[in-house]
Amino acid sequence: MSSHHIVREKQEPALYIHHLGNFDEEYLGQLLEWSPTLLVAASEYEKVISLGLKVDVVFGTDENLANQENTKWVYADNNSLQTVIKYLIAEKYPAVNIIGRENKFDDVADFLLEINIVLFTETEKSYAVKPGFNVWKPAGSIFKIDIISYFETGNLKPTDNNEFEVIKDGFVTFDFTTDYLFLSELL
Repeated sequence: MSSHHIVREKQEPALYIHHLGNFDEEYLGQLLEWSPTLLVAASEYEKVISLGLKVDVVFGTDENLANQENTKWVYADNNSLQTVIKYLIAEKYPAVNIIGRENKFDDVADFLLEINIVLFTETEKSYAVKPGFNVWKPAGSIFKIDIISYFETGNLKPTDNNEFEVIKDGFVTFDFTTDYLFLSELL
């Protein structure tokens, strides 16, 4: 017996490749599993198509790249994550996964009320959570937490360098007074 899933357009997070580097191909495959809209920086375009991927949108300044059929070109500074996020919001995407060099939300924090953003590097997955967030994790899992205010948590113990370890299998809870808390997990 097989199961069939209908995926509506924009139901899955878009995927934007800002810098692929040595990103694990298995994780990349997981992010591409449900055929999200694939957006890439022009500087990564050749590498991405060499992997056999169909690119939907390219962001950059070099319009002379050999485009795949039906690939849209958006003029943007190659370093401008904000241009990509504004494009996705205008196109009514609810979420985006971004593969890049850094897991910092400095350039995109102003957009968190309009779109869910998850940042991936070669080693970490980072995301913003709202007060009251909880997630099930196995014992020993590590969170890196960008501590910007007082917060309370359940089922975590501090280790060092803003790292916290899950004490026992089960839900981890986060309560804090700011709009967001920024978490990172090792991949």
